[in-house]
Amino acid sequence: MAADVTTDNDIADEDLEPVAEQTARQAQRVVAAYAEDADECRMLLSMLGIGPTDKSA
Repeated sequence: MAADVTTDNDIADEDLEPVAEQTARQAQRVVAAYAEDADECRMLLSMLGIGPTDKSA
């Protein structure tokens, strides 16, 4: 069983910046191409933090 490992290279959540819109779109296309189905695609996009946003607001 793998042990939790921390290093000096860990990044705090508040230090993370959102990816550029173009980068997110490209990543969405790659995920969609390799996902088995729509549910898997949604799950992976959500895990990566690049899921679709509600444009109606």
